[in-house]
Amino acid sequence: MEIKDSVIVITGGAKGIGYAMAEVLANEGANIALIDSNQQVLEKAAADLALINDKCQGYCVDITDEELISDTFNYILEDFGKVNVVINNAGILRDGMLVKVKDGQFIDQMSLEQFQSVINVNLTGTFLCGREGAKAMIASGQQGLIINISSIARGGNIGQTNYSAAKAGVSALAVTWSKELARFNIRSAAIAPGVVASDMTASMKPEALARLEKAAPVARLGDPQEIAQAAKFIIENDFYNGRTLELDGGLTL
Repeated sequence: MEIKDSVIVITGGAKGIGYAMAEVLANEGANIALIDSNQQVLEKAAADLALINDKCQGYCVDITDEELISDTFNYILEDFGKVNVVINNAGILRDGMLVKVKDGQFIDQMSLEQFQSVINVNLTGTFLCGREGAKAMIASGQQGLIINISSIARGGNIGQTNYSAAKAGVSALAVTWSKELARFNIRSAAIAPGVVASDMTASMKPEALARLEKAAPVARLGDPQEIAQAAKFIIENDFYNGRTLELDGGLTL
């Protein structure tokens, strides 16, 4: 797919990996629709992108709200006339052990709310945006692509019952959608990053960060721009479909 003049929707697009993807793709001539729940950060991101390509716009919305997401994709169609790519990047972390035990006594557990909140954003939000994005692609008669941002944690990781389940789910959605949507000329794929430099990793204790860097054979964290380059590759390579691209520096959790 040609990136230039494509309309690319990116959830969680106002900062971090989402903004890095928006910036790289805008520099390639893409028209960007950013979806984010933080109005202030979203406005700044959209303004910065407009300096690269004036056909960039932000939409402040909670991706877990079915009605709002449906309306938002209708607004995007009105504003841009089409949708070519949806990148489901929005996500949250609420890590914790399934159960905590000390001296034979249960002292804590992952609450249902802690589990469900991550599932709601990371998995249900991806489902809703993928569904509405596919409808917009079909309605506007476009060659399409959905990219779900998964994680190497999808294979299971200590302290991440909720996050691992959600990220395994979005990889499975990518495979399922690649089969269901092929007849509409829509591809679907996923990217599974390892540990990437971000606000979250910057706030970690130096010793914990050093352990993460040492664990990867490349001996460093990933850069958001490297994830953005992976998205660019998937968009441009029409034979890439139904697969999850691991981009983790060789890290094994």
